Amino acid sequence: MKTSTKIITFLTLLLVIIGSITFYVRYCFVFGEGVKAGELNRVVYKGYVFKTYEGYIVQSGFNSKSASRNAKAAAQTGQGIQSNEFMFSIKDKAIADSLMYHCGGKQVELHYKEYLGKLPWRGKEKFIVDRIVAVHD
Repeated sequence: MKTSTKIITFLTLLLVIIGSITFYVRYCFVFGEGVKAGELNRVVYKGYVFKTYEGYIVQSGFNSKSASRNAKAAAQTGQGIQSNEFMFSIKDKAIADSLMYHCGGKQVELHYKEYLGKLPWRGKEKFIVDRIVAVHD
């Protein structure tokens, strides 16, 4: 083999390896995992090409460590009650069906995995719910 052929082969192999590692870290490596709790607002099955289960829970709480007792002062200082939405995707049909048909409007605790990137067949969100921890009425 000529030297130029060896160099081209080596560079091609190096680019394939770097591309594979980048793809793995971006789309397959679990960056974080945890549990989110809140009121299940919606779970839907949607998509044009890749149909996926998407949902969100509403988490209520305070937006400041020291909540004010006076509503006017709270509005002026940015303190008070707020709601956060946790948007997620679900890969497992059984989990999605359980949430969709049995848990709507209830307080739920969901275990999720966080990825750095989104894949269209996995869902629209970086957060993928993989199990239901608890359901409270």
